Amino acid sequence: MEAVIAILALLFITFVALGVFVTVKVVTAAKRGVERTVTQARRTVEDTTLRAKSYGQPGVGGEVAQLRLSLRTSMRATQDALQAGAAEDASLQESLGLFARLSEHGHELDEELRRLEREPDKARLGERLPGLRERTERITHSADSLRWVTRDRARRFADDDLEMLVAQIDVEAGALRHWTPVETEGVRGEAAPGGAAPAGSPVDTPPQAINGRDQSQPRANYPWQKSSRPESTA
Repeated sequence: MEAVIAILALLFITFVALGVFVTVKVVTAAKRGVERTVTQARRTVEDTTLRAKSYGQPGVGGEVAQLRLSLRTSMRATQDALQAGAAEDASLQESLGLFARLSEHGHELDEELRRLEREPDKARLGERLPGLRERTERITHSADSLRWVTRDRARRFADDDLEMLVAQIDVEAGALRHWTPVETEGVRGEAAPGGAAPAGSPVDTPPQAINGRDQSQPRANYPWQKSSRPESTA
């Protein structure tokens, strides 16, 4: 009896621990989802604000907003391209490391530009603007280079795969064209007297039969094919 009670207690504790673990995992995932949504919403609002300032605010203030917008857009697009490419191309891990180092300079520049947006001394800001513009162009140029080479590699791999597939299909199509005649027993019968073919026998040179697909087998239904409508019974 005591053993049964001990087993039941152990099972109860196990189920409670499992429930707590599942609850923690669900809460953590939900928290991450909320944080991700909040972060994306904050980025969208900030980008919209920067875009409005770059077009609606004249002078150096609008140009600083344009620099921030250009920097953030380039870095985010490159990050997305590298992360997506690294999932299928392991050689991009080094590029991810280089981008991480580049991101440090990008974050530093973005924070500096953020502070300068509130700078009241526009003359002083105008003096620093050429240097800020040059730093922004250097960072975005490097980010763009990483992004485009990643896309070029992905396109090249896709082109190579397509070329191999086309070659294999051409070989298979050529093999399928070389069909062989079906051997039929008794095709060439004895000629009847007078040169006439015996009754019920085929002609001397029958047409060659093609070994095709078994029509009794169902055809594959590919996702892009529409399902056929049932015929009307009216």
